[in-house]
Order: sequence, then structure tokens, then C-alpha cells
Amino acid sequence: MLAEYLPTLLFLIVASAIGVALLVVGHTLGPKRPTAAKLSPYESGFAPFEDARMQFDVRYYLIAIQFIIFDLEIIFIVPWATVFRDLGIIGLVEMGIFASMLFLGFIYVWKKGALEWE
Repeated sequence: MLAEYLPTLLFLIVASAIGVALLVVGHTLGPKRPTAAKLSPYESGFAPFEDARMQFDVRYYLIAIQFIIFDLEIIFIVPWATVFRDLGIIGLVEMGIFASMLFLGFIYVWKKGALEWE
């Protein structure tokens, strides 16, 4: 029974060996020219100016949530569109309710001013 898992085990061993070998080769043969700029912490292209625990604007979170919601909308709409003819009118009504709830969320974010940047 364990002989059936031998190809999988060999695959994992070879893949791990290749990964480790590539890391070692890159570390040993790669150029090493450290400078002050390369060793400094990178913070969005400019030097850090405040504490790491500073508060973000609420609009940032609203846009992030809206992005996630629209990603989920696509995840639900694509499979629905592939079986649309099989679902009939009930599937159409349910998707209409789903899309209208998302649209109401978009209107809410818009009215709160989260889409207007300074």
C-alpha cells in the first residue's frame, strides 16, 4: 500500500531539493554590494515619517471592503452565468436580489464620500 505513495514522495523530495538548491546557488553566486540605501527599511518609496501604529482613514477600509465585495460578486456571477438557462426565472430573481444588494452597498459607500480622495 505504501508503494502507491512512492512517486508522490519522490516528487516532494526532488521539488524540495531543487528549491533549496536554487536558494543556495542564488545566495552564494549572487552579487553582494550592500549600501546604506539598500539596507534601509523600505516604506512606500519614501522614508517613514510616523509611528507604525498610526490610524488610517476610514475611506481606506471602505474601499478595501468594496474591492472584496466586487471580487466576490464576480466569483458568484461567472458560475451563475454558465448555468443561467438551467436555473430559470428563480435563478434570475435571486441574482437580481444579490446584484441589487451590492449596488445598494456601492451607493452607500458613494454617499459616505469614500470614493472622493483629497
